[in-house]
Amino acid sequence: MNSQHIFRDFDKAIDALRADVLLMASLTRQNLERAMCSLLERNIDLARAVIADDSDVDDLERKIDQSGMEILARFHPMASDLRLVVTSMKMAHNLERISDHAVNIAKRSKKICKSSVLEEVGLAEPLYSMADSILRDSLMAYTDANAELGQSLKARDKELDRLQKQMVSALSRRLEDSNGRSENLLHLIFIAGSIERIGDLAVNMGEDAFFLGEARDIRHESRKNLTLDPTEESADD
Repeated sequence: MNSQHIFRDFDKAIDALRADVLLMASLTRQNLERAMCSLLERNIDLARAVIADDSDVDDLERKIDQSGMEILARFHPMASDLRLVVTSMKMAHNLERISDHAVNIAKRSKKICKSSVLEEVGLAEPLYSMADSILRDSLMAYTDANAELGQSLKARDKELDRLQKQMVSALSRRLEDSNGRSENLLHLIFIAGSIERIGDLAVNMGEDAFFLGEARDIRHESRKNLTLDPTEESADD
């Protein structure tokens, strides 16, 4: 097999891998959107669709992992090509976990929808909007190998964390006088936790996109930059 043919096969394999990641991303965002619409619009059918369609996301994760391993074994990519393969496999893992959180939201939405109207569900809408914005930009950072965009997501996630804590605090106060709504308020608290976790996973993907563009791993950098505890410094003296 001549080198030109090998390069052509490699390009096709890389293009197929990227296409599968983008398809998986589209399905994942669709699942999340439908799960939240189910909650906000009291639509049980949408919740059922999310739960049923999660297997498509799982299948794509397995396909991406297999394709990535085959590319590594067959073509031995280097530098940016190697980073693309590794990043794509890690993206698939995070997307699968996001879809799992969408399923969790859908399952709790089904239970909430079977009861009387819970006005507090509206508190989840701004939280979801911010999480989806971070997720969308993490995917854009991967697609464009945009390191700057990928690195910017962590600061926005802190605002998402603040909103989630604010929502949980408000719901917790209402639990004290829930009038039989305590179970559904608890479901909503867990939904807020899933949305916050989706933001964390999107940040992970942004950090992977930074690695793709800049060949530098920025995970845990903020922790490493913290000053040592004074007791640890004195112990070393």
